[in-house]
Amino acid sequence: MVFGQVVVGPPGSGKTTYCNGMSQFLTLIGRKVAVINLDPANDALPYECAVNIEDLIKLEDVMAEHGLGPNGGLVYCMDYLEKNIDWLQSKLEPLAKDHYFLFDFPGQVELFTLHSNAKNIILEMTRKMDYRLAAVHLVDSHLCSDPGKYISALLLSLTTMLHLELPHINVLSKMDLIESYGKLAFNLEFYTDVQDLSYLQQYLDQDPRSAKYRKLTKALCEVIEDFSLVSFATLDIQDKESVGNLVKLIDKANGYVFAGIEGDIVEFSKIAAGTVDWDYYRYPFEFCL
Repeated sequence: MVFGQVVVGPPGSGKTTYCNGMSQFLTLIGRKVAVINLDPANDALPYECAVNIEDLIKLEDVMAEHGLGPNGGLVYCMDYLEKNIDWLQSKLEPLAKDHYFLFDFPGQVELFTLHSNAKNIILEMTRKMDYRLAAVHLVDSHLCSDPGKYISALLLSLTTMLHLELPHINVLSKMDLIESYGKLAFNLEFYTDVQDLSYLQQYLDQDPRSAKYRKLTKALCEVIEDFSLVSFATLDIQDKESVGNLVKLIDKANGYVFAGIEGDIVEFSKIAAGTVDWDYYRYPFEFCL
């Protein structure tokens, strides 16, 4: 049984750094990890990738040959990968026997909110290849310092969750830098638990640009609250305890904690509801980021 993570998020949210740090952490706790780079625009990889989409198609070649910009080129590359999914499957098959997968996807948000190509690639892996995957959606924590940007991040997270149809964990990344962005209007739990968003309205009203969209903002907040799906975990990728806590959540989401367990539904329910008492922290842990 193959387990893994689909790492997504807007540009600058720290996806590549996350894959680098997470692969180091998982290796240190005894897992064989394969990082798969599916971002054709990512030409400066800090990690050693087991599979690289650039072996199939290069963004620069697409832009030059078809006269496309970076965004259109990325959509073309994802369409090309979808049409050549057999190439990806052939690359993954030798690794699937004993590796845990980290899929580093592009940061173009349209791929995970509007277009179907990335979704179809993921569905091919979960249904045809029978991989157990969870989506890890990274959002830069600095967005919490601006109420308008925070609401935008909530909408993006919700849309991505509904579009991908995977077990999903939203993550506020770069928590080690959040204090440098200034004092938050509320405590951190307000932003991670996505509590009553009406409290943000008074801060938005102080900005003349936001005040004139008051009704729209209120309606968007109501949509987010009506779905009641979005919450955030936090992550400082250089802190082993922070990474370990996130791994626990991901292992429940993609089913890794159930691997190799035999028993009735009661036993599975106990594991799902309880804390995962694994010693994630007994290994020396130093990042090379």
